[in-house]
Amino acid sequence: MNLKTIPPGEKEIYFDPSPQNGLTTVQLQKTANPEMLEVEAETETSPLAPFPSASPGFERRTTDGPRYDPEAIAARYGKRPLQVWRRQLKIVWNFAVFALSLWWDKKTNGLVKNERKRAVQMREIITKLGPAFIKVGQAMSTRPDLVPPLYLEEFTKLQDQLPPFPNKLAYQFIEEELGARPEELYEELTPSPIAAASLGQVYKGKLKTGEAVAVKVQRPGLAENIALDLYILRGLASWANKNIGRIRSDLVAIMDEFGERIFEEMDYNKEGLNAERFEKLYGNLPDIYVPKIYWKYTGRRVLTMEWVTGTKLTALEEIKAKGIDAKHLIEVGVQCSLRQLLEHGFFHADPHPGNLLASPDGKLVYLDFGMMSEVKPYQRYGLLEAVVHLVNRDFEGLARDYVNLEFLTPDTDLTPIIPALGNVFSNALGASVAELNFKSITDELSALMYEYPFRVPAYYALIIRSLVTLEGIAINVDPNFKVLSKAYPYVARRLLTDTSPQLRASLRDLLFKEGSFRWNRLENLLRNATNSDDYDISQVLNQALEFLFSQRGDFIRDRIVDELVNGVDMWSRNTLTNARAAVSEWLGMKKPKPKLAVAAKNYQQQKSVEHIQRIWEILESTPGFDRMELLQMLPNLLAKPEMQKMGQQVAGGLTQRAIARIIRQIVEAQESKPVPAGTKGHIPTSQPQLSLPAASIFRK
Repeated sequence: MNLKTIPPGEKEIYFDPSPQNGLTTVQLQKTANPEMLEVEAETETSPLAPFPSASPGFERRTTDGPRYDPEAIAARYGKRPLQVWRRQLKIVWNFAVFALSLWWDKKTNGLVKNERKRAVQMREIITKLGPAFIKVGQAMSTRPDLVPPLYLEEFTKLQDQLPPFPNKLAYQFIEEELGARPEELYEELTPSPIAAASLGQVYKGKLKTGEAVAVKVQRPGLAENIALDLYILRGLASWANKNIGRIRSDLVAIMDEFGERIFEEMDYNKEGLNAERFEKLYGNLPDIYVPKIYWKYTGRRVLTMEWVTGTKLTALEEIKAKGIDAKHLIEVGVQCSLRQLLEHGFFHADPHPGNLLASPDGKLVYLDFGMMSEVKPYQRYGLLEAVVHLVNRDFEGLARDYVNLEFLTPDTDLTPIIPALGNVFSNALGASVAELNFKSITDELSALMYEYPFRVPAYYALIIRSLVTLEGIAINVDPNFKVLSKAYPYVARRLLTDTSPQLRASLRDLLFKEGSFRWNRLENLLRNATNSDDYDISQVLNQALEFLFSQRGDFIRDRIVDELVNGVDMWSRNTLTNARAAVSEWLGMKKPKPKLAVAAKNYQQQKSVEHIQRIWEILESTPGFDRMELLQMLPNLLAKPEMQKMGQQVAGGLTQRAIARIIRQIVEAQESKPVPAGTKGHIPTSQPQLSLPAASIFRK
């Protein structure tokens, strides 16, 4: 077996940052900065007993790793002021030195000349300050629109090119966690780590049974270092909440959410459970792949998973050379993220480039399931409703959504906020869906939240981080890629197929305005929904009919009756008008000119008919649509009491309109008769008068 142990105190680490297969190739090379490789030699006690062999259900697995407890952390470091002050001084000193360097560059006109040097300096500072700061740098590394190119290039190295810790400690952890020396567990193991990340380092190996695996081993002293940084950052957040009036979001809650996630990330048992749950929920999606977890070789500080050869999505030249469509994989990632956030609620909160690979067979591979989070059902529906209200320009409804989503307290006065929402989103709504991006919307929203009593819930911060990070990767692949334009078909499909009361109400609000049906909205929804991969037209039709003939569909049935009456009435009048025009032309008579009001009404009704025709064409062209299946449903539909009642209402409406039209023609004929001589402009009192009901009774 090819294992190598580094003697205690040895500073020579074999590391090379040249990427290969999305990870790192190891060569004999001394690092340029040995000080960055120093680690604490302390080990963590009470290792867990090794898991038995893998089982298919993740529900049966349990974890017993460290838990984030801010009160316990505060009690611990409240008694260690010197340790806290030393850490605070180190943080302040590093950033002060960097700021002084920038100031000097500016004074000496060396900003451009020294930019790469400063980018390297910033990356080294972040690396030196540890995992909490590295996580921030990783998020920034995906934003080419926010970070200068040279800094972006350096921050990208934070993903998987950090200094490793000695093999001796890694092997010690493997033995403590799994109960045996590495050579007894693995057939092969690389002599040095192939990648070193913020929380651990990865070796490539092979099991005794022949499977290629990736073995991740946690960094020593990790919990201690992260707990101290969280204590300092949490204290700063508390101070900011108390002393900076402009800050209304609960920064402490956001820090606690981050703390919970990063402590979960330090428990590799939990990460294994997350991976299996993620695979169960999303592994069935096209072109999504999740590596297998080998539980027999996994513990709290050691994780063994299937080795997957892949290329980072940001390595565009390598991906292109392998004939893989990077844009398609980004679209796959967007669709998967939508299902994570809005369908199942279990989402990957750290999708940076090091965690997303393109496999040789063109699949999107998800890695690193340590930082996951959940969106509760009411939050998922609230987010979908907010999208509907935003598209619908219903800012009153959008303001209520912010209350439901816990951005505003229930007692908040929404009166000034509603027009402010309209002003803030006016630019975004002026653009088409294809031109929008998450960053433009969140930037506009940030300005609004600064002026009004908004507070950012902790779950929202992780959602935005996930979406903005994914969008950053997409922009790197294709600068013109718009996440929202790819997401809209999914939203349309959910609106048309989800049977929840919340989304049924949202669909009604979208399609109806001031009593009129907006056929163009339905046409747009159907056209976009057909672009969704799992769109089932049969399901849409069945659910639509089920809802239509339910008690909740009364409102829809009434509107359909109105539209049918309008359509049939217009068709009959147009047919009569065309027939009269043909007879007049045959007899050589002058064609009657239609009244402007009638012409305008006919135009609107004609537009509705055209929309219906296009909707039918969309349905016919949708994969899975079967006209014969629809015809076979007609007898059952016609037998329904609701359908018979609708038929009676249509017949009654048409009859009322016909009677109203006859009476109106009689009145107009009487009024148009010439006045007999000697009457002095008055109709004889002996002539009978007609008393008509209000026209609104008969006309819509």
